[in-house]
Amino acid sequence: MALDVVDLRSFYAAPLGRLAHRFLAAVIRHWWPDTTGLAVLGCGFALPYLDLFRQEALRSLAFMPADQGVVHWPPHATQSLTSSALVDPDLLPLPDGSVDRVLLVHLLEVTEIPRDVLDEVWRVLAPSGRLIAVAPNRRGWWASVDTTPFGHGQPFSKGQLHRLLRDSLFSPERFSEILYIPPFERQTTLRMAPLFESFGRRLGLPGAGLLVAEATKQLYRPVMVRKVVRRSLPQLQPALAPLGLRRES
Repeated sequence: MALDVVDLRSFYAAPLGRLAHRFLAAVIRHWWPDTTGLAVLGCGFALPYLDLFRQEALRSLAFMPADQGVVHWPPHATQSLTSSALVDPDLLPLPDGSVDRVLLVHLLEVTEIPRDVLDEVWRVLAPSGRLIAVAPNRRGWWASVDTTPFGHGQPFSKGQLHRLLRDSLFSPERFSEILYIPPFERQTTLRMAPLFESFGRRLGLPGAGLLVAEATKQLYRPVMVRKVVRRSLPQLQPALAPLGLRRES
């Protein structure tokens, strides 16, 4: 079940949400340093991160699940000029190969069949397109506490997210794990957040709150080879002839 847009906005307006945005936005911007002339699509609730590209991208779109709710974006746009829309994530209202970058945030974990969403993303991505998928880490604290949006839905392990992308015809290029701090709004915890992040990433510790994966679109579907199983024929036994066909001696 999708999260409510009001709760998502409230989270990112709070200190813990601003901190999560800071660390996740840094990874996204590092991986996509320049989107000039590109079409960027955010699905789920990607508004806080689409702002990174709004001034330079050729086009920025924000698609949100119908059962989540939608807000106008950019913030000061009139209704006729808004770049956000309610959609069915399984049926994106875009032509094939029409976007260059897709950002999935607050979507895969609350989608009943994530593979259907990724199939649609594959369709609308250009041949050289790239995807960033963000999902709660099954081994992290954030997935086990429902006081943040990342504590709802189905979390993933790194292996599960990797297989999901591969099964959906994407080639995973790189992974990152972020949010090593506990998901609690205590001033001491928030002040120590940079230290937690630096220490956790440097040592590659388990328990990060979020998994972030970048993948490229595979242009050709793999050819499935059917395995041929050789079976020996059963040994044939002579059958008795019907009584009417036997010779009388």
